[in-house]
Amino acid sequence: MSLRNTQSNQKTEFQWNITLKDIPSGEDEGGRQGALKRFSAMWSSFRKGKRDRGKDPETTEELGPVVGDDTSRQHRYLSGQYFFEYLVVVSLKKAKGSSSYEPQITYQFPKRDGMAKFQKEEEEKTLKAITLFCFPEGINWAPLTEYHSETFSFVLTEIDGSRRNGYCRRLLPGGKGARPPEAYCIISSLACFGLFSKIFDEVEKRRQISMAMIYPFMQKLREASFPAPGHTVEIKSFIPESGTEIIRLTRPLDSWLEHVNFGKLFDCLTDEEVLLVFAAAVLERRIIFIADELGTLSQVIHAVAALLYPFTWQHTFISIVPEILIDVVMAPTPYLLGVQKRLLDQVTDPCDLLVVDLSEEKKETFIFSIGDEGSILPPKLQTEILEELSNRQQASTAEELNRVVSEAFLHFFVKTVGHYASYVKRGRTGQQGVFEKRSFYKAIDSKTTRHFVKKFIQTQMFDLFIQEVEQQQTGPQQGIFHTKILEYQEKKKREKTKKH
Repeated sequence: MSLRNTQSNQKTEFQWNITLKDIPSGEDEGGRQGALKRFSAMWSSFRKGKRDRGKDPETTEELGPVVGDDTSRQHRYLSGQYFFEYLVVVSLKKAKGSSSYEPQITYQFPKRDGMAKFQKEEEEKTLKAITLFCFPEGINWAPLTEYHSETFSFVLTEIDGSRRNGYCRRLLPGGKGARPPEAYCIISSLACFGLFSKIFDEVEKRRQISMAMIYPFMQKLREASFPAPGHTVEIKSFIPESGTEIIRLTRPLDSWLEHVNFGKLFDCLTDEEVLLVFAAAVLERRIIFIADELGTLSQVIHAVAALLYPFTWQHTFISIVPEILIDVVMAPTPYLLGVQKRLLDQVTDPCDLLVVDLSEEKKETFIFSIGDEGSILPPKLQTEILEELSNRQQASTAEELNRVVSEAFLHFFVKTVGHYASYVKRGRTGQQGVFEKRSFYKAIDSKTTRHFVKKFIQTQMFDLFIQEVEQQQTGPQQGIFHTKILEYQEKKKREKTKKH
């Protein structure tokens, strides 16, 4: 693919989800067959890691230590208090004896010294992955004189199921004449795309002055603590001719919606179509989204995953599938995939698959479907979701829109499985709880709701959710889901009192 075909007039965000062992190498089998074999091995390892993690509460240390021997700094990073692990600059360099370009890391901050051998090996895998994700279009790039910067993100999934986020800003470096773009990539355990996008705005502003202006700013950022939801952190940074600037980075109060733009989802699909996609996702089916624009694919897939809150999609999540890995569409395991429309003819396995066309000039929204999507959710609850979604017409901001949409689907889970805590039985203090599955779904009065719940509790997302509840020592944790459950229970009590 030519670089010219990848330009955009606005910043674009998209995400990858892949394990480090899935990175192509010269020793791997070539072509698409090798890619599919790597992918199959990747997800069997991923599922095993998820099961093991559910049994063992100990967490796995992130790859590589923080710089130096400062124990307190190491504790701060591993506890998620640092903004990022490190920053790298990835440049496109001409391959030897070839006219094609290959991405190479030309700067890394901070340097990773004093690592053990196994840590160095894992670090090399990570760095190799970063170069691939920063330039996912391949090696056929053409130098440019103009290039609109774009921001995107990806996820590195370790074999044990733990994840780290990569945030990238691609831009055209200073200079004269045609030249390839370069990418700045921040690796962090924190998921907050909006905040890192603002950080890249500052990086790009400094890059236009001098490369040397970037690193003092990143050092100040690395030394700062990541703000709690709704809080602000201030970073002081000196810029020639401007003096010392104070950059204020505020984290949204609803931190779990930091990646989400529900507006794009409803631009592409009607309310009824969103319900059909949600129904397929909630039962962890294979879903492929088709579009021409990378930004559309990314934002829609993020939005669909967010509709599942408080549950988390546990399976394959690749919002832009590179052509070299297109055979991932043949994987038998659940997935959420974004595929460029030009690759639609390579989606050749329509069995048990929902293919959703997000394009503006589409003939039909669902290219392939199983056919039962409309009957998965209880009819009464479908109607209630649609009624709540109609309130988004009054939303004046993106934040208000996100709140209305998220609450509509959150209320669905409150009404179907919100009574879960009463069926996690605990023995002596400190003993792990046990979820009484049969009693849980039998307590549901509505036959259609009970039928849905019996299927939903078989999913991996519900299983992991309940595992975490069982391991808690003090019952359900406080949070928005718990708050909505209490509100719903109080409402039912009041209604019952009125009847009597």
